[in-house]
Amino acid sequence: MPKSMNPLAIATLDTPIGPLRVAAHSGGLARVLFDTQKDEVLEEDPNPSDEAKQHLEAALQALREYFANERQSFEDLTLAPVGTDFQLSVWQALLNIGYGDTCAYRDIATSIGNPKAVRAVGLANGKNPIPVIVPCHRVVGANGTLTGFGGGLPAKKWLLEHEGALAGSLI
Repeated sequence: MPKSMNPLAIATLDTPIGPLRVAAHSGGLARVLFDTQKDEVLEEDPNPSDEAKQHLEAALQALREYFANERQSFEDLTLAPVGTDFQLSVWQALLNIGYGDTCAYRDIATSIGNPKAVRAVGLANGKNPIPVIVPCHRVVGANGTLTGFGGGLPAKKWLLEHEGALAGSLI
C-alpha cells in the first residue's frame, strides 16, 4: 500500500463521480483520491497547520464550485505534487489543457519537448496525484477514445461531458 510522506489535513467530498479524498499540507494541495483508491494510506495530521487547513478548504470549495458548474479553472490553488522532474513536467503541461478541451498523449509529449515519450507521458498521466484539478481526464487516445483513468472510465466520461468535451457517445 502506498503511503503519503507528510502528515496531511484530509477531508472527503461527495461528488457526482463518487467520494473524493482531498489532502493538503502546509505547502499546498497534495492529493485527490478516488473511491477506487481506498488502499492508498494517507497519514493524517491530528493537528494540521493553519496553512494546511487553508489549502484543504480552498481545494474543497473549488471542487464544490467545479461540480456545480460555477468554476472552470483551479489556477488559484496552491498545488504541491511530488514526482520526478519528468512527471512534474507532464503534470504542468496538463494544466494547459483548457476546460472543455481534450488532447492526446502525443500532444503532451510534444508540448514538453519530448515527442517520442508518448508511453512515458501516459505513465506519468496515470500517476497524477491531483486528478480533476490537474486535468488528466482531458487526455484521450490518439483516435479520440477514452483511455484509462484512476477514477474509472465512467468518471472520466462524466467529467468530459460535464465540461462539454463529449457529446455523451464515447467510451
